[in-house]
Order: sequence, then structure tokens, then C-alpha cells
Amino acid sequence: MPATSLAARLQQLDPRDLNYATHFADQLLAAAAEARASDIHLQPTTAGIEVRWRLDGVLLSVGTFSRGEGTDIAARLKVLARLLTYRTDIPQEGRIPAADARAEMRVSTFPSLYGERVVIRLFVAPQELLQLVDLGLPAEITTALQNAVQRTSGAVLLTGPAGGGKTTTAYACLRHVVQSTHGARSIVSLEDPIEVALTGVSQSQVNPAAGFDLASGLRALLRQDPEVVLLGEVRDQPTAAALFQAALTGQLVISTFHAGSVCEAISRLAEMGIEPYLLRSGLSLLLHQRLLRKLCTCGSAGCDRCQRSGYSGRIAVAELLPPLNSELTAAVLRHADAAELQRLVEAAGMVPIKVRVQTLVEQGLTSPAEMMRVLGTS
Repeated sequence: MPATSLAARLQQLDPRDLNYATHFADQLLAAAAEARASDIHLQPTTAGIEVRWRLDGVLLSVGTFSRGEGTDIAARLKVLARLLTYRTDIPQEGRIPAADARAEMRVSTFPSLYGERVVIRLFVAPQELLQLVDLGLPAEITTALQNAVQRTSGAVLLTGPAGGGKTTTAYACLRHVVQSTHGARSIVSLEDPIEVALTGVSQSQVNPAAGFDLASGLRALLRQDPEVVLLGEVRDQPTAAALFQAALTGQLVISTFHAGSVCEAISRLAEMGIEPYLLRSGLSLLLHQRLLRKLCTCGSAGCDRCQRSGYSGRIAVAELLPPLNSELTAAVLRHADAAELQRLVEAAGMVPIKVRVQTLVEQGLTSPAEMMRVLGTS
């Protein structure tokens, strides 16, 4: 449903109706799922609640609406997510379970000047989870991922910015392991948070408030006789160290990591104290990926299918770190800058992500403006 049509329907609701918040939330969540939005933002203002949703990675306005006179929209969403409605002074997180074929949703509330800000993350429905071959990555990268996750040990690191598709790729890796081994391998995960339930995987979620973080959780998890481990995003040195220790002691570890390129990822790991010999021995695969909006078939005019944006769907692009040869390892050891590392990895055969995006632009699959938005360069 286009945002304009949804806005018109929501504006027709009577804020004085005792069921206003219920009807508003039901219509908004259903429309967002139908539009395949990834997030919904509800920002309280002096005029009411400003609603925006994220489509194909871009935040778009739906409209500003009354928060309700007899009932409150934020309170209704908190009820659905099983949160404390009487606590409006602290952040809270909860989940709205999937109904029928609709995906499960995570609700996060946060106190703000004019009331509670609510952000809802819509997870992919289980039946829509992708296999590695469905991600649209170049054939040689798909093959490299398939080969890497068949190994019995080593670290598979998936890097990129927030919203770059890292978790989708990580889940696809696990699904490939489950299906290719027919459930014969012990597969566990330690996530922050669990986004989708995966058949054949024993999933756990960290609880930092209780001292159950990624680093300590992984050390305990290794005593559970795992063969394949999905570790939530690496954010600090203890987690990175625990990851490489596990990768070198007989486990295949798949994890995600924020970085702007494969060279930046190498530099950041070195800054975290991960020695070059650990990178060379423990790193099975390092991938950097981004998502770009795909041009709609309607052209730049826009249509209902693309919400008048001119884009519909997204394309995954990636660059894959070549094997660490002696020259690359020496460069990491002496903390070479990103420019030198980039020259070395390209000389070793890596196709930079900018080159892949430029090819997509030339093929008419995306636009120079989208290239600028995602990569910061034209």
C-alpha cells in the first residue's frame, strides 16, 4: 500500500474513538508488512505523532497523526509487545509475535521531550529467508561463501554498515550448512538480539545486564560441543579475541562486523589487538557488502509499486578479501594505512565494491545518485 493511501486511511480514524489506537496500530503494522518496510518510526511532536517507515533502506514520511484522545498509540504498541505501559520514563524493548504469515516485529521505546518515541523493526518472515544462491551476489562470491561454511574451522566475517544485509547473509550461511549437511552438524548461535528463529539451529540471546555478553557467552558455549557458531556482531576486543580463539580450536565461527571496506576491517581488527598470524591462520573469509536500491521498471516517474520513489527492491554488492599472502600480512604487521592495503588487495585480485557498483550503474540497474548515497562517491 502506498504511503499516501495509508495516510488517507489513518486520517479517517476518529481520535475520540476508544478503539482508535487499536485500529491505527493494526492498519499501520499490516500496511508496513505489505509494503515490505524494514522499520517504522513513531516520533511524538507538538502536533501529534509523526510516522515514517524505511523502504529499501531509505526513511520515508507517512504523515503526522493524532496520538489519540481516549487511547494512546504508543501505549497500544507497548501492549502488543508485552511492555510496561505505566513506565514511560525508561527505554523498553519487546516483541510482537508473528500473526499468520506476517513477520515478527521488535518494538523499542525511548523517552523523549513530547512523549515516548517508538521504533518497530520488522523481521523477515521465516518462509522468506534466503539461501546463499538467492542473495544475488556475484557467482564467485557465492561459491566462496559456500566453500567457507563447509569447513570445519575458521572465521567467516561479514562486514558492512548497518542495514547492509550482513545478518541476512549470516542466516543464509547457516541455512546452507543445515541443508547441505542434513542436520548432521551441531549448530548454535549467540545473538544480540535473535532476529529470526532458524530450524536446525540452537539459538541464544545475550543479556548484558546479567553479565551474559558475547565474549563470556562464547567461552561458555564452546563447552556445549558446537561445530558451527553464529556470533552476533563483534563490537569489542574481548569478543574479537574469543572469536579467533574459537576459530583456531576447531569451530567454524560466522559473525558480523561494522567496517567500511575489507581493508578497514583488517585495520580495525589489528587495532583491536588481533595479531597478523591469527588473521592469516584463523580467517577463512572476509566479505564486505552493501545494498543498493534497484531502479523500478516505471523509470524515474514513479508508480504505486515503488511508492513514487523510482526504486523497487535492492541489489547486494560485495568485495571479497583475497587470501592473505606474505606481502599483505607484512603490511598488516606494520599497520599499513588503508590506501596501501587497498593497493595490495587489488593487486592480489580483489574487485573493489566501487567497480561492481559502477557496473550496475552502467547496466541501468541502479543510478549514480544511489551510488553516491550508498558509497559517498559517484
